[in-house]
Amino acid sequence: MLRNHLAAAWVIMRRDFCAVIFSKTFIFFLIGPLFPVFIGAMAAAVGSQVSRDIDNPVIGVAMPAQQGDSLVAARGSLAPKMAGFVPEYTVLARLAPGETFDARTVLASKGVKGAPQLAAVVTGTLDKPVLTGSSERVDQWRGQIALIAAEAGSGGPRTFPEVTEDKIATTAAKQHVDLAVTAQAGQVLLFLLTMLLAGMVLSNLVEEKANKIIEVLAASIPMDALFLGKLFAMLAVSLVGIAVWGSVYGLLMLGGMKSIPLLATPAVGWPLFCVLGFLYFAMAYLLLGSLFLSIGGMATTVREVQTLSMPVTMMQLMVFFFASYALARPGTWIETASQVFPVSSPFAMLAQAAQSPVLWPHLIALVYQAVWVGVIIRVGAQLFRRTVMKSGPARGRRGWFRRPVGAQAR
Repeated sequence: MLRNHLAAAWVIMRRDFCAVIFSKTFIFFLIGPLFPVFIGAMAAAVGSQVSRDIDNPVIGVAMPAQQGDSLVAARGSLAPKMAGFVPEYTVLARLAPGETFDARTVLASKGVKGAPQLAAVVTGTLDKPVLTGSSERVDQWRGQIALIAAEAGSGGPRTFPEVTEDKIATTAAKQHVDLAVTAQAGQVLLFLLTMLLAGMVLSNLVEEKANKIIEVLAASIPMDALFLGKLFAMLAVSLVGIAVWGSVYGLLMLGGMKSIPLLATPAVGWPLFCVLGFLYFAMAYLLLGSLFLSIGGMATTVREVQTLSMPVTMMQLMVFFFASYALARPGTWIETASQVFPVSSPFAMLAQAAQSPVLWPHLIALVYQAVWVGVIIRVGAQLFRRTVMKSGPARGRRGWFRRPVGAQAR
């Protein structure tokens, strides 16, 4: 019995897989997600260049005699030792005794020669500097100006003590945070792939129902074998797409494109983490796909499938948010619930693989998820047969809403 089911599922899987792979629209399926990547990369490159060209603020200095030059020199000596961004300083005027400088008028204009991106002006003296600028700039640079002015007024170059470095590789707290970042990155990638690919299953039965092909298939093979074959066919198509996208990304890396930030090594190691990531993607796809196949099987038109797309997307988001929320609460019942709840279990267990080196829970989780895939497919197939195909045992429809056949004849 099981062998016949698997043979029928294999036939359906091979049929649907070949129909999708060798269709003319499959190339658009492959290149579709690449357009946002290229556009995003170009936008990031152009945006960073524009940001560097535009947001390069300069602080103007207008102080008596040579005090402005002393402030600029002090900035040059302290900036390499200060954390964070320190803007450039430029001398706007060397004021004579009794001379004033209207900083507000200068800032209200389009800048001065040599400092077109003037963001603030320092006037007054080194003992009592006055910083004129927007509220944001004044709050941001008040401390820097005080420190640099104190250095400039110290009377000469100061010798800074040499700091002896004692670096360690990491700390327990930092390692915990780094592993959590790796776990979250794995969850995000798993979510993006399932959201991008699992939605295709919704419309899988619409065309065959419209062409009455589903009736022929239902008369030839068990309905749960039909569902299983279609589900694995779409999983295979998704894996082909992921392989192509991964290859394109690898070629771009070889071509010199900037790579993603390096993540901390997962607790189970990168090779095993990648294997578990593949298995959990397959389980997440099968779990969500079996639900979507059951839901989409109730739709009769493409319009109904489009109507179902929004609730399905919201469902995927809720599953992802639940797993992400559980990631921040290790050891609580929320984490346990996310690992036990079938559709969030792949996300939660992938995060655990990044944070814990213990392997036996993953074997139990994969078996547990596979059982739920079988249960959902079985229930969905029976529901599809009873509600859509209008077939099934007649005794379930007798009773209050249907009179016996003999009574109808009389």
